[in-house]
Amino acid sequence: MAEARVEVAAPVVRHDLALTPSERKERGRSARQSAPRRALGTWHDSDRGHDALETVLAQNRDRVPELVPLRHQRMAVSPWNFFRGAAAVMAADLAARPHSGLEVQLCGDAHVLNFGLWATPERNLNFDVRDFDETLPGPFEWDVARLAASLVVAARQNDVKQSRADSAVESAVACYAERMRRYATMSELDIWYDGMRVDRFVDYFESADQDEVKVEIEKGKRKRTSQGAFEKLTEVAHGRPRITTKPPVRVTLPDDEQMDLVDNLIAGYRLTLQEDRRALFDRFTEADTVRQVVGVGSVGMVVYLVLFAGRLGTDPLFLQFKQAGPSVYEAHTRPSVHENHGARVIAGKRMLQSATDIFVGWGSLGDRDFYARQFRDMKIIPSTEAIAPRLPQFAQACGNTLARAHARSGDPMMIDAYLGKARAFTEGMKRFAHRYADQNERDHARLVEAIAAGEVASE
Repeated sequence: MAEARVEVAAPVVRHDLALTPSERKERGRSARQSAPRRALGTWHDSDRGHDALETVLAQNRDRVPELVPLRHQRMAVSPWNFFRGAAAVMAADLAARPHSGLEVQLCGDAHVLNFGLWATPERNLNFDVRDFDETLPGPFEWDVARLAASLVVAARQNDVKQSRADSAVESAVACYAERMRRYATMSELDIWYDGMRVDRFVDYFESADQDEVKVEIEKGKRKRTSQGAFEKLTEVAHGRPRITTKPPVRVTLPDDEQMDLVDNLIAGYRLTLQEDRRALFDRFTEADTVRQVVGVGSVGMVVYLVLFAGRLGTDPLFLQFKQAGPSVYEAHTRPSVHENHGARVIAGKRMLQSATDIFVGWGSLGDRDFYARQFRDMKIIPSTEAIAPRLPQFAQACGNTLARAHARSGDPMMIDAYLGKARAFTEGMKRFAHRYADQNERDHARLVEAIAAGEVASE
């Protein structure tokens, strides 16, 4: 079924004279005409311009064929897993709705587990957005809708009461609006330098939970490093460290393929690093590489886990090179300005995150684009089971963080003017979140039925 292309407003052209505050506020308020805030709560699957199952299957074209059944199997496990793997489905659905035209750099997949703790270059922990495979400029409310719907889907996955799920959505959206109102009065530099350190993140939780949260964070901080990965994922063979295999999650590569990676992908990636970081990277030597399976929606995309050894032999560095294709939003907005989709991902990551891993970069191998980052850089990702008892509090942190990410590239004064007191926007998003969670369950059930009927391959 042909998909209707939704034209998103081009970035505002910068003139010699900037818009006055009153003009920016008026532009934000006028966006309510094209996308009424309460109307954001409407959802009818009859308005779709695509078939959800076909959209999921169409993404298999660029994936490793033998891993495609594993992708289907993981998505079929639960409605939550389907939601995680169906960013392309929701992108098409959001594009079929009226939008504000108030553009930001979208995360593109702002579901609740794509927020977590991340190490800054100064080795502090920040709470931030963490996934940018689908990043692209687009209307700000698309990310908010993805977050709101994910909270309801995750709540249902863990038998959280509807009233509690409503509270989580309200908390996330209200905090987004409150923080955006604050950014509307802040200077550009103050917005850019703002971030959420781990102590501020812990403060979102109730006093009785804070000690437990701190213990879990400290435990993850110690384990989730290159050294921790080295101890867990390697063994010594013929006097050299080797990454242990665990098919199909980690599979070894022939020597000639590893050499191809070193001579082309890694060599090209090296040139995208800042000069000082390139000098640091040059102190390491590639020791082993495996192909890796990660996540749900990413299953089938080519992912390499590369072990580098420092000169001491006891200072490992793990980098993950992940295939990057076009954003799921490109079919509905406009193509990326970046020729390499790995560069698109890293540019979005740097725009949205308050601090970014020193080893991020990109490269190509054959006709595939890749981006690179440290595999475990004190990255602490929660599970839905862990956050379910504290869902409204975690949602507040997500809403505030998403507002900060959007304010770095968008116009917070325009967005704040569009939101107003935010009651209508919050109610609209809450209704949409429940209705879209219902839609997600229907889409998941259809995938399960197709697998059972033998129409879709599954492992």
